[in-house]
Amino acid sequence: MDYSEENLRDILELREWISEEIEKREKEIDKFRQNIRILDSLVKQSSFSKASSLVSSKQDTQQNQQQSSSSIIPIKTPDNKILANAHVTSDELVIIPSEDTMLDIETHPFKSFFIGRIIGGMENQDKLDIQNGKIPQNTAISCLVNRDGNRIREILIKNYRQKERVNEIINTVTWSFSRMIENSQK
Repeated sequence: MDYSEENLRDILELREWISEEIEKREKEIDKFRQNIRILDSLVKQSSFSKASSLVSSKQDTQQNQQQSSSSIIPIKTPDNKILANAHVTSDELVIIPSEDTMLDIETHPFKSFFIGRIIGGMENQDKLDIQNGKIPQNTAISCLVNRDGNRIREILIKNYRQKERVNEIINTVTWSFSRMIENSQK
């Protein structure tokens, strides 16, 4: 079947529009998934069960399998005060400060050291790895800081990919949080 030039142009415009809509929807779905993870980690922090665990025994089994593949690592000061908990799964790390720990996102060295040097360094390495074809684009590390005003509520790190990175992140966030508390008391 032959199409006129105008029909082909319309078809191409329609195709472009559909592609844009798909991309937009994928971003929306990613945002929804991210919000679900945030809600789940807030529920974990409050020591309640996920609402989804109450739905069916099949889902209970699946959730138990997921929980067994995750771990919670306390982030403590040198005098053993718990500053936060790190919830580690196979593809993400969620750091949730304790309710009694006030961490201002503007307090040094959070942005400059932890976000800028540590997370930024990992992001830059992943960009290079993507350019060199070592890793797919959708597996690059990403970091999202959820906050209430300037107070850090949660740090969500996706695609850390390497256990060494988890250790580095936890060690540096421990150091950063301790310095932030010291700096806020001055």
